[in-house]
Amino acid sequence: MQETIVRILSEIKNNPELLLTATEATDIVNDVGLDSLQMINFILRIEDEFEIEFDFDHFAYEDFQSIGDFMGFITATQTAS
Repeated sequence: MQETIVRILSEIKNNPELLLTATEATDIVNDVGLDSLQMINFILRIEDEFEIEFDFDHFAYEDFQSIGDFMGFITATQTAS
C-alpha cells in the first residue's frame, strides 16, 4: 500500500525522487507539498486505485499527518465498506 501511495504522490508532483525518499513518516501536505488541486487529484487517484470511496464527513487533516496515518485511514475505510 505504501508503495502505491508514494508512486501516486511522485506522479502528481512529477518528482521521481519521492520514490526513494518518502517513508511512512513523510507528511503528505508539508513534506510532499501538495497544493489543493494536487490534493484533489491525489484523493481521486487513491479512490480509483484502492476501489474505495471516502466519506468526507469522517475525513480530517490528521489523516494526512503522514503516509502511515493515511494508510490507516485507507484501511479503516476499506474495513467499513
